[in-house]
Amino acid sequence: MSLSSFLPVIMAGGSGTRLWPLSRELFPKQFLPLQGDATMLQVTIERLAGLCDARPLVICNENHRFLVAEQLRQLDMLSGNILLEPVGRNTAPAIALAALQAVADGNDPLLLVLAADHVIQDTAAFQAAIRRAVPHAESGALVAFGIVARRPETGYGYIRRGEPVGEGAYRISAFVEKPALAVAETYLASGEYDWNSGLFLFRASRYLAELEKFRPDILQVCRQSLAGAQPDLDFVRVDAAIFRTCPDDSIDYAVMEKTAAAVVVPMDAGWSDVGAFSSLWDVLPKDADGNVHRGDVLSHDSCNNLVFAENALVATVGLEDVVIVQTKDAVLVAARDRVQEVKQIVSRLRADGRSEHQVHREVYRPWGKYDSIDAAQRYQVKRITVKPGAKLSVQMHHHRAEHWVVVCGTASVTLNGETRLLCENESVYLPVGAVHALENPGKIPLELIEVQVGPYLGEDDIVRFEDRYGRAGS
Repeated sequence: MSLSSFLPVIMAGGSGTRLWPLSRELFPKQFLPLQGDATMLQVTIERLAGLCDARPLVICNENHRFLVAEQLRQLDMLSGNILLEPVGRNTAPAIALAALQAVADGNDPLLLVLAADHVIQDTAAFQAAIRRAVPHAESGALVAFGIVARRPETGYGYIRRGEPVGEGAYRISAFVEKPALAVAETYLASGEYDWNSGLFLFRASRYLAELEKFRPDILQVCRQSLAGAQPDLDFVRVDAAIFRTCPDDSIDYAVMEKTAAAVVVPMDAGWSDVGAFSSLWDVLPKDADGNVHRGDVLSHDSCNNLVFAENALVATVGLEDVVIVQTKDAVLVAARDRVQEVKQIVSRLRADGRSEHQVHREVYRPWGKYDSIDAAQRYQVKRITVKPGAKLSVQMHHHRAEHWVVVCGTASVTLNGETRLLCENESVYLPVGAVHALENPGKIPLELIEVQVGPYLGEDDIVRFEDRYGRAGS
């Protein structure tokens, strides 16, 4: 059965600081391929196959918009269905924006609210739980999905089940904050508690009605900000000034803990929110020694480790219960039972004014990506990749000159109004203050080496005159 009246709403915000250095503020875990070749966002969408025909509405931060657009494009799911939050205001306002957008054209679909950064190992069980929830949502209930607890867990909130309200659903007796271990053990022994997954199903109008009852201030701001929304390429931009005045609150506090219409449907589908490397080790396939390896890894007399190698050989000798993560610009080594403390490292990086918590050495842009290969005082070297048909903005720099050398593909270079083609092993010099643009007119990716020279090499030394991605003037 395909339920075309569903509108999947995928919340793709968050920074995933406990998965540093894989996850960064501008490239958080939901956009990473942690389980296979597809990213967590893409797997979330693919999990809906056979259940829902509608293209999802993805809610994300302004800074992540081009990442989301590219990953939706790869799935052929991009159709103006990205709703941008200028600032994060938690889940209650985000879902309100989605619900208002859903009813704007006169429809009133069931909203299936999902997080883009959850692992669900059993898709069939996931879909079966949603199907069990449908009659309750259609009858006006606000359904939360509770994960069947298999162990005492102190990192999750809990939902206490009340009396049954029909096949597969229960009244919600209470929402409970993350408990101490002894309390979590009593929850597990009672059999009355499920983990709070943060996944929901309800009619759009029902959520808006309950929000208006309990938090009319949130709903009013969301209505006003969406009334001033502007379409921009594949994005819907709400009025930023208005939305910034919105109170910050979760759907649990704002609605679910107050409404009489809340029910819980248990789900036993191998769920994890992958909040730390320990939970990632839990859900990924292991070798005979209990190791999870990704990339170029050699292991000797080592067991129960998680080792990710991005671009270098990582070798382990005599290690047990350790996490090692190697990226192009950082290496993390941690005891597996202390990986929650990685967020303390991120806090230190932020306090010290460093950039490793924010961006990877390899940075994605709507036209492609660049990798900062080398840098020192007064120079920087980048490897730039431009997608076929893509074009960088028409721009200039006040403080740096640039040299471009094409190593693969064909470049169309515009320099002070004159355009010429550069092929492999050809180069061009761009003086300080020159107005220039770069385009890939070919069918294969364009790769070039860029050498920047000057007293200031920051990304903010870009004056954009024209930009097909809506960044001119920034």
